[in-house]
Amino acid sequence: HLLEEICGNLDLQPRGSAGEYSAAVGGKWDISNKQRIGFSEAELVQKMVNGVTKLIAIEEAFAAGKSVEEVKTAFADIFAAGEPGRIDASNPKNTDEFKYRVYDTLPRMVQTSQGGKYKSLMSRYLTQDLFDKLKDKQTSKGYTLSNVIQTGVMTPHLGNGLTAGDEESWDVFAELFNPIIKAWHGFDPEKEKHRSDLNPDNVTQTDDQLKKFNEYVVSTRIRAARNISGFALPAGATVADRHGVAETLQKAFARFEGDLAGTYYDLGSMSDDQRTYLRSNGFLFQKPRPTSLLYHSGAARSWPDDRGIFHNKDETALAWCNEEDHCRIISMSKDGDVKAVFARFCALSHAIKASVEADGGKFMFSETLGFLGTCPSNLGTGLRASVMIKLPELNKNVHLLEEICGNLDLQPRGSAGEYSAAV
Repeated sequence: HLLEEICGNLDLQPRGSAGEYSAAVGGKWDISNKQRIGFSEAELVQKMVNGVTKLIAIEEAFAAGKSVEEVKTAFADIFAAGEPGRIDASNPKNTDEFKYRVYDTLPRMVQTSQGGKYKSLMSRYLTQDLFDKLKDKQTSKGYTLSNVIQTGVMTPHLGNGLTAGDEESWDVFAELFNPIIKAWHGFDPEKEKHRSDLNPDNVTQTDDQLKKFNEYVVSTRIRAARNISGFALPAGATVADRHGVAETLQKAFARFEGDLAGTYYDLGSMSDDQRTYLRSNGFLFQKPRPTSLLYHSGAARSWPDDRGIFHNKDETALAWCNEEDHCRIISMSKDGDVKAVFARFCALSHAIKASVEADGGKFMFSETLGFLGTCPSNLGTGLRASVMIKLPELNKNVHLLEEICGNLDLQPRGSAGEYSAAV
């Protein structure tokens, strides 16, 4: 699969001993150009030569003992397969590792339905006319259309393929964001208003339901993002923005009382023992990979500075600082008491909000779009409520489980992620 990914990004076609999608006996592969039209004969031969040259370099890196992640980082230009654009050398938010790009013309993004690599809604809705209309616009913090689309251009497999760099992005680039929001959520920002209800009394879970949940459910988890108005979002943040967010959140965590009180761990200064413990319990987030939404948006710059994780004493309330959003709040338990988990989630959100407002700040929130964040997929409530549940009979028929869940507006994930069975 990795070889196929690399070859696909290099416009090459690998064939094993039994043809396409098969392994190669003795490690021998037939590597050829993928396209047949749109290039001259000499250009296609040259593409094959250039691509194989990079394949050999990757092969030698693995032979030298490099890990997959090290290879993907070293050859980020290959795993980010889209048009590179030109480097925005004047952007003060550039780092040695990451450079913002400028797209002077609409990038060529051929969708998978037309034989290309692009799956994102951005590649579908960003027409030439819309690109021309928005390309010279920017927010007051300097976030441009090129910044919005960079991650989607350079990472063709993404579902949405664009990011907001600050609160203002949702208005300045609304003509691009709004149809994508409608396609993803079935919510029309032009006609509808978001509804928010953080009152746990409005969730019903009867005693009989709770008893049955506790027979089948191993754990419950509810999470959502919160962002602080006035600071740029991670994809467009300056060093000062990131530090300001970290200070604001740490002040909020220090004010927590009762069941919410706990400890904040700075990602860059935590001990190896702390890191191992947090990771083994699934609390710790990792640096975004080159294939993720965040990497080519700029959200992973200056890692791990001003990033960290908070958890309460009971390890049932968590908060991540400066990952995809300013703060991801998580409430969880090792049972099926969904209402109690939601109540704690609401308390966590209210406590951070109260602290921010006590210092004169506020959350990013729109009457139309609800809680604002980095990715269109996490707007509105931004909430994901999930249970880890044992379903041994339905596990025998994953497709039936997916059909049932689809009809219930639920999303099942197995041990290897979506579309897999549960081990």
